[in-house]
Amino acid sequence: MWVPQQLPEIAPALKKAGLKLDPKQLADLTGDPMGAVVSLGGCTASFVSPNGLVATNHHCAYGAIQLNSTPEKNLIRDGFNAMTDAEELSAGPGARIYVLEAITDVTAQVKDAIAGARDPLARTQAVDDLEKRLVAQCEQEPGYRCRLYSFMGGNTWRLFKNLEIRDVRLVYAPPGSVGNYGGEIDNWMWPRHTGDFAFYRAYVGKDGKPAAYSKDNVPYRPKHWLKIARTPLHAGDFVMVAGYPGRTDRYALAAEFDFTADWLYPTVSRRYKELAAMVHAAGEKDPEIAVKYAATVKGWENTLKNYDGQLEGFKRMGAGRIKHEREQAVLDWLRAQGGKGKPALEAHARLQALLQQANATRNRDMIVANAGGALGNTALTLYRLAVERAKPDAAREQGYQDRDLPGIEGSLKQMDRRYVPAMDQQLQRYWLMQYIALPADQRLPALDAWLGGNDAAAVDAAIRRLNASKLGSQDARLSWFKADRAAFEASDDPAIRFAVALLPATLALEEQRKRLAGELVVPRMTYLQAVADYNRAHGRAVYPDANSSLRITFGHVMGYTKPGHSKPEPAFTTLPEVAAKATGQEPFDAPPALLDAIRDKRYGGLADKALGTVPVNFLSDLDITGGNSGSPVLDAEGHLVGLAFDGNWESVASNWVFDPSVTRMIAVDQRYMRWVMLEVMPAPRLLWEMGVPARDD
Repeated sequence: MWVPQQLPEIAPALKKAGLKLDPKQLADLTGDPMGAVVSLGGCTASFVSPNGLVATNHHCAYGAIQLNSTPEKNLIRDGFNAMTDAEELSAGPGARIYVLEAITDVTAQVKDAIAGARDPLARTQAVDDLEKRLVAQCEQEPGYRCRLYSFMGGNTWRLFKNLEIRDVRLVYAPPGSVGNYGGEIDNWMWPRHTGDFAFYRAYVGKDGKPAAYSKDNVPYRPKHWLKIARTPLHAGDFVMVAGYPGRTDRYALAAEFDFTADWLYPTVSRRYKELAAMVHAAGEKDPEIAVKYAATVKGWENTLKNYDGQLEGFKRMGAGRIKHEREQAVLDWLRAQGGKGKPALEAHARLQALLQQANATRNRDMIVANAGGALGNTALTLYRLAVERAKPDAAREQGYQDRDLPGIEGSLKQMDRRYVPAMDQQLQRYWLMQYIALPADQRLPALDAWLGGNDAAAVDAAIRRLNASKLGSQDARLSWFKADRAAFEASDDPAIRFAVALLPATLALEEQRKRLAGELVVPRMTYLQAVADYNRAHGRAVYPDANSSLRITFGHVMGYTKPGHSKPEPAFTTLPEVAAKATGQEPFDAPPALLDAIRDKRYGGLADKALGTVPVNFLSDLDITGGNSGSPVLDAEGHLVGLAFDGNWESVASNWVFDPSVTRMIAVDQRYMRWVMLEVMPAPRLLWEMGVPARDD
């Protein structure tokens, strides 16, 4: 996962692998094709027309699809196809498209701030204050969103400047029986047959600048957009991805791996399974719950399956042994250097002690974060906002500055579409029952006092009190959005009382986390610099762990052989395989129009000569992770050949230990996307807009 600054370093490898563009062209982040790649703030996407049309995954647009769905008009099930611009639907007040304009190295400034701090808490505060100053300067011109990123444990810092498009609209999404074909059964699996794609459109004010949703807004005109490939993609072909991978931990300490494998992943997986089962059971009785919690449950199930896959992968490859052996090799190398290696050895020992301290309360912290339910946590956000608003903007906690207000207001407005009181009470009870089971020394006196007891009866009574709050109403939530601190502290609303009682404890925990972060930063910088030096000394590539910033990865279309199998898996899946999988029952309930077109071999000129039919999904040996979803897959000429949407089951452990022999990226082929838009849910205006004929025959 190479950062753009490493392009000169990897240019020879890119050319050798088959890139036909000049690598210098990729170094121009605002040029063609890189200028077409955008972030959705959790997924990746790309402009594919001069009129602001954006291609991404169906599962990345799922929140917007769910937000616009009701039991009577279920877009999750039926799909959505706007016939005109006027029919395109708002993706919600929180939806964003971020267009990267500049990256600035600010390492020296951040390191000076760290060095000048008097103690760990001051260290964290110094970096926070500098970040707010840098971001404020970067955002002086309206319409921009800036973010500071740390690389290699704080050894490098870069400021990213993005145009923030705030009017995002849903244009096209295939039915769920295409966009989520195979559901959780096929998630992370190969072979795969999923049409995981959807289209947004970016809108701006008539002056061409970002603006909140308005019927008077006009489509954004990007400087660059991707062209659909006209050369068929085959096994062995060069491909690359530019995107925003979320997080990897390949440089994490072995102790961090142990904590993750032994507690974090098993615990989160178990809890998400329990929560998802509760919602599914309630949703079977109440369609409103099924629709409103669909995006939430999909997120839980995706995460838990990922974690289960990683745990299986850890066991299969002996990941714990590998992490410990690699760490020991670094430590041995440092010891062999005598006094020169001593600072890094001491840093490693300090990190070990601090991590043990942090892990002691991780269970409590996870539980407490969910203890308030939707109403209590909303009240906490609103009360914290009132407290922070009394300060100058630059002195406020990040997340509560003026730049953050539209996001907070947007979440208040769309809460109704993802909240059912009866369901939320069940979820809150789940977390509070876990809270009262915590050891006495990990309990919070303020939360204990609010509960007023230590058993199920006290939990149920507290939930009943809390749910007498008026914050379940959007009008009530918005009325508190601009209220001052005194109004909160004088209120008798039960959710507001919860927030007033809990905020001091919340702030105390926050200060503990900041102090710990301040203690970790210097030893982590020191040790990870030693890890980088060790790898370079042994001729290994050094690239930073993923952190949601722009990365480039490249390789080739290729299959693989599953561990324990002798028959290699092909690089492509095809239309007849979609039909062969169809059962008529979710999640293999392929639409009749799709099955009819496959039966009649209506391929629209999109069939691959070698395959004899239309390709659906394909594999490549690219290095991606969560956040890359929706990333454009480009061929050697920079043309769009597909969208990344998943990895194979064997790849999920690569977040910690990368195994190139079995790590594969799964993408939806652009030919299948076009075929669906031709035969299943026709969208001729969008095909025309992307510059491709409705039919190639």
